[in-house]
Amino acid sequence: MAAPASDPFSLLDDSAPDSLICPAPTIFDAAAVAAQVDAAVGKATSEKAVRAATVKALSQARKAGMQQIASAFQAQPFASRPTTRAYSWLTDQIVKTVLHVATTHLHPLPNPTESERLSLIAVGGYGRGEMAPHSDVDLLFLTPYKITPWAESVIESMLYMLWDLKLKVGHASRTVKDCLRLAKEDYTIRTSLVEYRPLAGDAALANELGERLWSDLFKSTASEFIEAKLEERATRHRKQGGQRYVVEPNVKEGKGGLRDLQSLFWISKYVNGVKDAAELVDLGVFKAEEFETFVTAEDFLWAVRCHLHLIAARPTDQLTFDMQVEVATAMGYKDHGGRRGVEHFMQAYFRQATHVGELTRIFLTALEANHTKQDPMLVRLLKRRKKAKPPYAIKQNRLTVGNEKAFLEDKLNILRLFEEALRTGTLLHPDAMRLISANLDQIDADMRDNKEARRIFLDLMLKHGNPERALRRMNELGVLAAFIPEFAPIVAMMQFNMYHHYTVDEHTIQCISNLAQIERKELIEELPVVSGILERGVNRKVLYVALLLHDIGKGRPEDHSILGAQIARKVAPRLGLNKKECETVEWLIRYHLLLSDVAQKRDIAEPRTVRGFAKAVKSVERLDLLTALTVCDIRGVGPGTWNNWKAVLIRNLYKATKSALETGLEDLNRDTREAEAKRALRSALSDWDKKTLKTEMSRHYGPYWQGLPLAAQKVFAKLLREIADDEIKIDLMLDEDRDATRACFAMVDHPGLFSRMTGALALVGANVVDARTYTSNDGYATAVFWVQDNDGNPYEAARLPRLRKMIERTLRGEVVAKDALKDKDKIKKRERAFKVPTNISFDNDGSEIYTIIEVDTRDRTGLLYDLTRTLANNHVYIASAVIATYGEQVVDTFYVKDIVGLKYHSEAKRAGLERKLREAIAQGAERAVAG
Repeated sequence: MAAPASDPFSLLDDSAPDSLICPAPTIFDAAAVAAQVDAAVGKATSEKAVRAATVKALSQARKAGMQQIASAFQAQPFASRPTTRAYSWLTDQIVKTVLHVATTHLHPLPNPTESERLSLIAVGGYGRGEMAPHSDVDLLFLTPYKITPWAESVIESMLYMLWDLKLKVGHASRTVKDCLRLAKEDYTIRTSLVEYRPLAGDAALANELGERLWSDLFKSTASEFIEAKLEERATRHRKQGGQRYVVEPNVKEGKGGLRDLQSLFWISKYVNGVKDAAELVDLGVFKAEEFETFVTAEDFLWAVRCHLHLIAARPTDQLTFDMQVEVATAMGYKDHGGRRGVEHFMQAYFRQATHVGELTRIFLTALEANHTKQDPMLVRLLKRRKKAKPPYAIKQNRLTVGNEKAFLEDKLNILRLFEEALRTGTLLHPDAMRLISANLDQIDADMRDNKEARRIFLDLMLKHGNPERALRRMNELGVLAAFIPEFAPIVAMMQFNMYHHYTVDEHTIQCISNLAQIERKELIEELPVVSGILERGVNRKVLYVALLLHDIGKGRPEDHSILGAQIARKVAPRLGLNKKECETVEWLIRYHLLLSDVAQKRDIAEPRTVRGFAKAVKSVERLDLLTALTVCDIRGVGPGTWNNWKAVLIRNLYKATKSALETGLEDLNRDTREAEAKRALRSALSDWDKKTLKTEMSRHYGPYWQGLPLAAQKVFAKLLREIADDEIKIDLMLDEDRDATRACFAMVDHPGLFSRMTGALALVGANVVDARTYTSNDGYATAVFWVQDNDGNPYEAARLPRLRKMIERTLRGEVVAKDALKDKDKIKKRERAFKVPTNISFDNDGSEIYTIIEVDTRDRTGLLYDLTRTLANNHVYIASAVIATYGEQVVDTFYVKDIVGLKYHSEAKRAGLERKLREAIAQGAERAVAG
């Protein structure tokens, strides 16, 4: 194919002034600016003055033009295409004017020789004629031979003026021969030249470059260019996290971002010589409706990128949390339906990213069909003909539809296609994907109620060992939402918080993937309890359906657990579950957060905690199902969310509840636990003399024995042995079972001590995940904290001395935590967009001897210290604190008594305490965002 001919010195059609966001003369009045520049230059007496006069005139013109474009774009926040053209066109005028000054006023050359020809060419994104407000300006200065002194002077003068205009210029000065040689060696240079666009200067020279690039390079190296671009794409995705649904996506470089679309165009242009993406339809790469999807995705992503640049007033492509809120507002997304505008915006973003993924798959398979892109080496080595049942067929090692007519005669074939893909172990061919997308209307009420359709759907989850693969592809193609319409609202639904790593639909599929992994016995060592539950046997159908539907009620004003249970009441029977199974699924969804909440927000050592939970669960069968669902749910939130700390909490609650359900709730009492704990410690301290042992065994009250693990009781026994009244004893050690550092303190008790300890820990950046404090009958305070660093890990041994020193200084009063925390207790700017309402509750029924105060609010470094200091100042005795963190949200639970050792029964006292806690939270929050 010959190189595409074009007039290189006319502006491309898509950059013509009538396709801009506002009239061209309002952006840049070329005649007026030229007159202004010529007049200013005419008065200049030196080269430096000429440059300064040009820069001054063009700075004003550029500033006015940028403001015009920005204002027009803000009024039409989705009109990205005319906006990017406008920025590019304005840049063209600036660059051409600078060239005019350099060649006419600074370095005039009335009779240029053959070697003194110069062509000015835009390359890269600028060459494409698409620019965001702060995009780079990539220029190629093309000369026929070695650069002459005149050309060097012109280029140097131009660059000085462009830099003074604050443009970020990427530039190269080369001959045609240089371009070909360097492009062969460097794919980045080669890619930039794929999108070259002549701006001004010698037309013949620019034409020669285009022809030589095509004939001498592009024509014969398509295969290697494609491989390089795809490898580059894979590397880019890995750097960006490898997921389409990362919480802070990069709109340019991320998976499903602009660079993926641009890569498609680069490859098309390289292979087929197309100048416009629309030509891909004529070439048969995309269908018309798929190209429409291409345009919609590109327009949306460019709009997001332009808004990012305008809001940040600099080049930035990362949709950080704070930027997500501002871009959503700029694009007109409003809060409605129980969701914030930013969540509606990010749902739209992820849907477009998914479309980009679909287009990429279609395009790459079209390349394979033409044998341009090679199959991966492993595929080529292992390639064997897989047999597909009619009406299916294997094409390019992928499953497709062999007989379209026969396929469409039975609409259940849409579901069978996914079953066949799992059976044959093949991916779906884009032809099959296209066919399904075009026939989603076949999935109607009759099909949803069809017994065979239910069987196929449930078998996809239950029979092939990798249900996530079928579900993810069904979800991307819209089949899942068509078969279960109630699933549609959560597709690509983003939850605007720092806890959830995935969209709701992807989280659901991750949960099911985790369950399948456990069933495949891949996580026995990591999850012994749940692996044991599944090994003993549960109703798999109930568990898989409950996981599939557990978050189906999200995104609305109502409690998603209650709404989800109501939705499941309709969906579960439709999926073929019997009455008992439907009731169990509904119960699991209604209470799918119960086990997690009790384990992470309550003191499991408190007998009433386990008793109340056991009464709610009622049977070991439900306990098993709920435990498996809970573990998969937490693990499906994102990498690093599941850890040993949560594992220990859930394991302990499961074992205690199972025992209570099997042996009877009456065994759950404080006396039983105290007797067992004393017996265990006596055995552990069997080498102690009788007198010392008797002192230790008699100095503690009941809650100490019931609330502390044996390992901590052994440590305290050693710390208290022969302790002096002026002594502070500290023991720091790694608690491997809990993925935390355990800090034990022993000293003479005094008011506010617990608060000072939390302050000391906050000062060294330690996150408290659990804490217990007890006072012995001989006046000593024993407190144990389990802490983690900011990454959720235990402290390394090398960091423990600093931790110990800061704790000692704070407890001795050498450091006042309240003052020292002022500079540390800050919320990062990018995290300030999160809104967490404060809820405070008092519970007098959850514990036999304590009032439980639960504070649910925005997390920050000094929060626990502020809360415990407020409680101490109001003479509240804190027995234990349980801390559960969910991203930016934290739930701090305190087990407390009043000054005389009673619960807070008085409503007036509770109201007064709540008011003071809210004041402390508000003051701390104000301090955390100040400065």
